[in-house]
This record gives sequence, C-alpha cells and structure tokens, in this order.
Amino acid sequence: MISFSFLGIEKSYSDPSGKKLRVLGPVDLTVESGQFLCLLGPTGCGKTTLLRILSRLESADSGKIAMGSGNLGYVFQQGALFPWMTVESNVMFPLKAKGVKPGLCRSRAGEMLRKVGLYEFRRSFPHELSGGMQQRTALARGLVTEPDILLLDEPFASLDTRTGINLQEMLRKLCRSLSTTVVFVTHNIEEAVYMADRIVVMGHRPGRIVRDEILSLEWPRDRLSSDFTGVLLSFRQTFEELVDQ
Repeated sequence: MISFSFLGIEKSYSDPSGKKLRVLGPVDLTVESGQFLCLLGPTGCGKTTLLRILSRLESADSGKIAMGSGNLGYVFQQGALFPWMTVESNVMFPLKAKGVKPGLCRSRAGEMLRKVGLYEFRRSFPHELSGGMQQRTALARGLVTEPDILLLDEPFASLDTRTGINLQEMLRKLCRSLSTTVVFVTHNIEEAVYMADRIVVMGHRPGRIVRDEILSLEWPRDRLSSDFTGVLLSFRQTFEELVDQ
C-alpha cells in the first residue's frame, strides 16, 4: 500500500474564444494507505479531472503529485471494455500489458472472475452481458493486478439502484480484503456515505475542496440506522449550500 498527495494542483481549459478558464484548484489533499476515499460533488466540479491527473491521463497546469512507486488500477464510468474481447480476455489485458506469462494471466483472471461471480461467463462477450455484469467485469479488470491504488470514476452511475447497491457491497469487500487504497468519484451522496472511510466534497467555479471528513460509522453499515441517516443529511445540507452559492 502507498499514500499520496496532491500539492497545489490546478487545471485550466480554453473556451471557444481561447480564454483560459480555471476548472480545478488549487487542490491540496493527502490520501493515506488503505483508505477508501470518496470524491463527492456536483457535475462539473473537477472530480474526474483530478482523477485523470492522478492517473497521468491528463497533466496539471501547476502543482504536483507526491507518490511513491506503485501500481494503479482504473475503472471508467461506462466500463470501457473491449467489445471484441471475451470477459476473460478483458480481465487478462492489464496482466498481459505488464508482461505476465499467459498461463499465470489466465489463472489470475479466473481467480478474480470467481470473486466477482462471473467465472461461468468468462467466454462471453461484453454485448452478451447486462450492465451490472459489464461493470463487474470492469471491476475485475481494475483489481486483477492487485493495484496499490484503485481509481473509479462513477462506475455505478448508469445502473439501477438495486444493482448499484449490490456492486457497492462487492467492491467494498474486495478492496478491504486486498487493503487497496481507493479514490472513488461520485455525485451520489448515499453511495459515498455507505462506502467511504473518508469523504472529500468538492465545489466548483473553480473546483476546490469545501469539506473533508473521516466517517466514524462502523462496518457493516446500516442504511436505515439513525447514525447513517444523520451523516447523510449532513452531507445533503453541504450539497444544498453549494447549489445556493
């Protein structure tokens, strides 16, 4: 496991006229090893941009990321599975990219597919799966290398409520068993309160941290308990204040 820090991260984009618009930062944030962090905030507050900068898919205009050597996994919002590959081949892909031998690739992919309940579908193609099964495949691919840090960009946003809840529970258990450091982007307040050890709320114009809280809720969490409801209402109030700004 590794910890990492965002140090003064800023990002701007150009509008059609060429004018620079700052959309993010400055952001200063340290994430501890093994922590499950939810980046929570409304659309357009820079959550995904911050995630992409951490994954090196984008570069910051200023600031830096302090992080030791480690292995990153990434799960996209729509899964981003390769449609021409089977479930097994999709999960094996990051292992092959790291030069793992074919036999070991297949063995480790099979083990992870069993953990997400998809081993019997390993020969299927993505279009043959439901949305929830596609996201389970994406989770298996993101975790198969046993990453030090797993990044997830609203992976359950397009799913129905029941499927999303099932996958929240599955992901939380898997990450706890692997002691993975997690950064999970969402705009779903209940999802964040259920899953997170720590919630960082981001506002916008430009994206910045407006609240940072470690949750004291015990595991397993009961969504109907008064403690859970109290935390949920508190974060909803924070959201309402952001909307009113």
